[in-house]
Amino acid sequence: MEDSIQRLTQQIREFSAAREWAPYHNPKDMAVAIAAEAGELLQHFVWQQPEQVERRAEERRDEIASEIADVGILLFEMADTLGFDLGQIMRAKIERNEERYPVHKSKGNNLKYNELGNS
Repeated sequence: MEDSIQRLTQQIREFSAAREWAPYHNPKDMAVAIAAEAGELLQHFVWQQPEQVERRAEERRDEIASEIADVGILLFEMADTLGFDLGQIMRAKIERNEERYPVHKSKGNNLKYNELGNS
């Protein structure tokens, strides 16, 4: 998977460079763009009741995929711009979450790590 992250990051880098977008893709603007695209993704589900969500996701599958791709592309580019190895920082976060959310405490519930208690 790491090779896939690196290959995609290189493709995104080349796409942006060919258009000379670097002056516009600073960390602040990248963060804003990620939030905006995440908002567009969320818009597909606004006001949908739990029983409607699956149907909405199926009906708008292509549009939702496009919004997910936009968020992902911007995230990869921002990580690259800031000099982060996206695969490495994601693995580190997963490892941290393994500690924060041990299976025996978190399985089958949606409590945040600081709400899991000493059970």
